[in-house]
Amino acid sequence: MCAIFGIFGEYNEQQAKYALSRLTHRGPDYCGIQQKKNLFFAHQRLSITDAHARAHQPLQHKEILLSFNGEIYNFKELREQLSFDFKTQSDSEVIIAAYLKWGVDFVKKLRGMFAIALLDGETLYLFRDRLGKKPLFFMQDTKAFYFASEIKGLTPFLHKKEMNNDALLSYLSFLAPTPPHTFYKGIEKLAAGEYLTLREGKVSVKRYYDLLETKPSLITDKNDTVEKLEELLEESIALRLQSDAPMAALLSGGIDSATINYYAKQEGKNLQTYTLGYKEFAKYDERKNAKESAALLGVSNRAIEIDQKSFIDTMGAVFDTLDEPLNDPAAVPLYLLFDAIKADGYKVVMSGEGSDELFLGYRQYFEYLDIENAKNLMHKNWLKKYFRANFSKNREWEWYKRVFDETLLFRTSGDKFTDLQKNLLLRRNVRDNESLKYLQSYRDRFEHSAHADESIWYSYIDINLFQAEHFLTKLDRVSMAHSIESRTPFLDHKLAELVFSIDPKLRYEEGKTKSLLKQLLTNKIDNRILTRKKKGFSNPYMEYLISSGKISLIKEVNKQTGMFHEKELDEYLKSAAQGSFKQHIWGLYVLSHWIKRGLL
Repeated sequence: MCAIFGIFGEYNEQQAKYALSRLTHRGPDYCGIQQKKNLFFAHQRLSITDAHARAHQPLQHKEILLSFNGEIYNFKELREQLSFDFKTQSDSEVIIAAYLKWGVDFVKKLRGMFAIALLDGETLYLFRDRLGKKPLFFMQDTKAFYFASEIKGLTPFLHKKEMNNDALLSYLSFLAPTPPHTFYKGIEKLAAGEYLTLREGKVSVKRYYDLLETKPSLITDKNDTVEKLEELLEESIALRLQSDAPMAALLSGGIDSATINYYAKQEGKNLQTYTLGYKEFAKYDERKNAKESAALLGVSNRAIEIDQKSFIDTMGAVFDTLDEPLNDPAAVPLYLLFDAIKADGYKVVMSGEGSDELFLGYRQYFEYLDIENAKNLMHKNWLKKYFRANFSKNREWEWYKRVFDETLLFRTSGDKFTDLQKNLLLRRNVRDNESLKYLQSYRDRFEHSAHADESIWYSYIDINLFQAEHFLTKLDRVSMAHSIESRTPFLDHKLAELVFSIDPKLRYEEGKTKSLLKQLLTNKIDNRILTRKKKGFSNPYMEYLISSGKISLIKEVNKQTGMFHEKELDEYLKSAAQGSFKQHIWGLYVLSHWIKRGLL
């Protein structure tokens, strides 16, 4: 796990090295630079596979330069297919050999997580992995083209810091800016499954991968489904247990982390596990359940306790780590958890992201599926008029209005501020359904695919946005801030393709969350774990914000910017204090912090 960085065009060496130094946390073990006139090509290395100096990057082979961030889990298998004079035992060199054999289609052979910069003569290619685990940002001005693993590596080259309006509006809607947008006007990001080509100063971005290309309903028998799922899940976890560096795992009281630790033990890996707890807030605490899970699984567990002071004191560092607003209050406790993991000497951590999206682990998926049926009401004009005439901020009101308006119902599990809510809050006009433009390319691909079941749409858009731009962004930045590589075995592309090839009804016909995964784990994991109520990564962030007085920042920044209608903002603040719209307010707090730090 590392940082990639480069400049193609005119540059100032001192400025380039300063920008690169801002990424040191992603790869503190070695810094490699290849530079000449109009080229600065660099790499910060975190040594996980083949730590020998021979595997340092950038790697060069004749006219090819490579800087690669990630892990290719099938690199040994690919190596056997390639006629190449290998000088290292690294997965990086396999990328060069694969490119020489298959051209840009080599990326389709890779199984893993990656952001890749490959320079072939005068042509630069940038690749982001299929499911968006690794980030890749870029910008271009009149002098040069720049790319980096994090935004902080590019901001030194901005002539002026301005907020991107599309990033703001998509962030308010979906918790994170949607690709290609970032909060910094001029800086863009590749979406999951995309690659960029820079040739003769011209940039083109294309998609090389789409989960929807998987044929639907190839598997219709439940027993066959469970058997195939288990085979691929076990394989995915086994591949990610390969490491030359010490490895740990996260453990909550839930199914996903228990699954990873169960199969790790089957592979002979008894991983040290870590759990979060909150002082004086038992309702958010996972320690009791995690302790029981650890005992049932036979693994060691260390619980990390967080209090208000540690949470508040850490927020600034977390926001700096993220570079731009991200509406996920769990980023703060996760940062503190990785503090402890790093102190214990671990460089790799296994985590359970992606299971909910693949196996329908959110209760609301089933609510949406039920509400979809309202589209079929023969006489719904009265209801349509009623919902239009009687506005409510409650999410259920918005759901039914969408159905009766015959517009898109499900807009990611991160659907927060609706367009009508934004119109009332912001001192600007926001049209109803305006936010659909940020989802349109994904929806178009779904409607032109062979898939028709809306539950597949739920998984598809959540994997591409709710996971890739929200959860995986959080996990990548927070873990890499501590020079730790996070691995997510549920987000193996072959496993995801298998799920997309199953008859969709098999995932939800029983009306139970994760029914296929639970069936797979029956007689393997104790029923006390399988039947626990889902808790999620919840924490007392709003209690801390209010008690500490930090929440006043929102109104302070609003007085300076005039961004929000004061009366409407006050209503949200009042609701949050009473336990409603809490994540809405956290999103405004994070936004206000970024504006104050970077724009005012």
